[in-house]
Amino acid sequence: MATDFFERQSVARRNTWWLVVMFVIAVVAIVATTFVAAAVAVSASKEYAPRDHRSVQWQDRYAWEVPFFAAGASLVVIGMGSAFKIAELSSGGTGVAERMGGRRIYPNTTDLVERRLLNVVEEMALASGVPVPPVFMLGQEQGINAFAAGFSPSDAVVGVTRGCAERLSRDQLQGVVAHEFSHILNGDMRLNIRLIGILNGILLLGLIGRMMVRMAAQGGQRSKRDGTIYLLLIGAGLAVLGFVGTLCGNLIKAGVSRQREYLADASAVQFTRNPSGLAGALKRIGAAVFGSKLTHPNAAELSHMYFAQGVWEGLGGLMATHPPLEKRILALEPSWDGTYPAATQADRVADLAAATAAGLYGDRAPLAAPAVPTEVVRRASDQVGNPTDALQQYARELVDGLPPAVVKAVHEPYGARAVIYASLLDRDADVRANQLRTLEKTADRNVFELTLQLVPAINQVDVRACLPLVDMAMHALRSLTLPQYRTFSQCFQQLVKADNRIGLFEWMLHQVLLRHLRPQFEPVPPRRILYYGLQKLGRQCSVLLSTLARAGGHPATGSAGRRVGDESFAIDQAARLLSEVPIELLPADQCTLSELHRSLEQLAQVAPKHRRRLVDACAASICADESVTVEEAELLRAVCDMLDCPLPPLLPGQPIKRQPAMQSKA
Repeated sequence: MATDFFERQSVARRNTWWLVVMFVIAVVAIVATTFVAAAVAVSASKEYAPRDHRSVQWQDRYAWEVPFFAAGASLVVIGMGSAFKIAELSSGGTGVAERMGGRRIYPNTTDLVERRLLNVVEEMALASGVPVPPVFMLGQEQGINAFAAGFSPSDAVVGVTRGCAERLSRDQLQGVVAHEFSHILNGDMRLNIRLIGILNGILLLGLIGRMMVRMAAQGGQRSKRDGTIYLLLIGAGLAVLGFVGTLCGNLIKAGVSRQREYLADASAVQFTRNPSGLAGALKRIGAAVFGSKLTHPNAAELSHMYFAQGVWEGLGGLMATHPPLEKRILALEPSWDGTYPAATQADRVADLAAATAAGLYGDRAPLAAPAVPTEVVRRASDQVGNPTDALQQYARELVDGLPPAVVKAVHEPYGARAVIYASLLDRDADVRANQLRTLEKTADRNVFELTLQLVPAINQVDVRACLPLVDMAMHALRSLTLPQYRTFSQCFQQLVKADNRIGLFEWMLHQVLLRHLRPQFEPVPPRRILYYGLQKLGRQCSVLLSTLARAGGHPATGSAGRRVGDESFAIDQAARLLSEVPIELLPADQCTLSELHRSLEQLAQVAPKHRRRLVDACAASICADESVTVEEAELLRAVCDMLDCPLPPLLPGQPIKRQPAMQSKA
């Protein structure tokens, strides 16, 4: 079973192609069956129809046209049904959650259950190196279940039933959320949404057939000559084809989904290092009256996306999208005795009370001294998409270290905008005055005033928190209206450009934020794999590695901290890992930010296994001088984000060189 992020991404892509092949086979089989059934029907009509001259002439003339027309019509119906559903789901995870009756939980909620859920999700996101996703509550569902939906981490959402949020302890809820985050990181979400879309066309045939049968039944007293019998026969045929299509679709869903659930369980345990939490959640499902069942009318079409079996899917488990509950628990706890201990109301209240006393984050322990050893950075590609329990503790401590005013502000739309604005204000008095004049003219008045209030608190924020602050703000920023987003984007870009000397670190945070926020408000085509090797991307690799080689000084100001000889050595170290790619140290005037943006866009379209080598080369360039600053480590994380390789925080370990306080907050 794959445990490496890049391998898991490759497996997800192979599963997508397998799904397409299975779908094509099912469609061909249905179309062929339609053709044969129509041909048999025409032949039978010759046998039983009145043998007058006109009917014989019609039957002889259309003996082959009718079967071909029927087969073509079924193909069109399947294609249109799939295309319609794919277009309907183009809004990503938000559209899926709303189809299930989900209600978005806003970051400033005061409900205790919702606050605990949001904090668990935020903790997981910060530890994973991905933006904090919106959370939807399925308030009418008492079953214990959850799902993650979206095409990428940029538009991912997490949906949780009311029963799951209320009936699980924090450790158990953490296990469920970690399971769903593994689907986000493993590339399962896009596969799951595509599965809904392409199977809808097959299901549509059965729906049309049932409608025709009902129409024929209502006109059943009419004579055979009015076409009722033909309507009934055609409807019955389509219903049978729909049944066969549904059977094929459910088998395809089951084949794709079951093994991914085992992998998600294993990844969740690796993330939390607490198998009893996830196993406890599964046991609660076994003990609960409602189990994991969902009641919404659209629950069946999302059956393969849930944490546990959400709908009845036939006898024998052949079409079950999830492994049996008992097998999943035994895989986590081999010594399990088979009993399902039920939770009491007192247990739940005690758990929430304890969470409240601990700030809803659980027990806290102090972090290790802040440091980023070169060996950790060199192995960065091994950590991509593989968060650990230590990173959760790091995320808790990082949030604890933020000024309370910043934590409060970043969780609501007005405050999140103010936090980002304040982070971009330069320490130079003249530059800052120019930025504030620009902001006052463009930004909402209340947001501008809040920005001024937050400046002293933002100045206390450690550089390690810059990227996590962007990830934390994403949840609130996604709830902006379209006019608010446009104003925010305009202000954001003006602040970045106000000093006419955009720093590399500052620019990268700008790109990360807009990359994840833009799909919520603008049509952004999904990234596709266009390159299956790096040989043709020597120029793009050289731009990226040359830029990083020069970033050994102060990333926020863009100052060159390395000598030319050091930069050449850094390029040589990176080039050894990309031996087949022509890498060279490019002049600074060929490594502009616009050129870097174009290069990153193309490099993000490389197959996953080659992106791993690219991450290794970037890390080697940064580590070439055997010293890694906190700013360099965070810059590497931002680059990985742009390459669709979510890199968790690089944990402190050994003493390293530290730079003075940032001159331009990003």
